[in-house]
Amino acid sequence: MKGKRYTTEDKIRILRAADCGEKSIQDICRDENLSVVSFHRWKKQFGHMEINEARRLKELERENSELKKMLAESLLKNRVLEAVCEKKL
Repeated sequence: MKGKRYTTEDKIRILRAADCGEKSIQDICRDENLSVVSFHRWKKQFGHMEINEARRLKELERENSELKKMLAESLLKNRVLEAVCEKKL
């Protein structure tokens, strides 16, 4: 059974709750139904970010992915056109 999927904002909120020091990491993980390993992975990935920075990162990653798809499609079209031109000659 898969666990809950946390949004980037949720991850940062959980990390900030641990930073304030009121509860231990183990207590926070237990309350959020989260493994300590996942917490530390998130801390490595998002530990220095604020929520607005994480949103911007997510937006840039989405844009980058879209641009990669567009480039791949363009390269494929070029290859097909080159193959067609070679066959005609």
